Amino acid sequence: MATVDGKVVQIGDFVGFKSDIEQYGKIVEIRGSNLLLKASSTFSGDYIGGEEFTTVHASSCWID
Repeated sequence: MATVDGKVVQIGDFVGFKSDIEQYGKIVEIRGSNLLLKASSTFSGDYIGGEEFTTVHASSCWID
């Protein structure tokens, strides 16, 4: 179970995070406090630009 902004998140929820720029991803897997996120197409930015998936710690995310 992971929480974002004090709310329990589930697979299928969308969360925001910042990796070079602010962007959003859909939770496809929860690994403890880490969220595996999928982009609607690909993520942007220098670090994860062009990637379809990324892992982000739940404490680094927000719900819009």
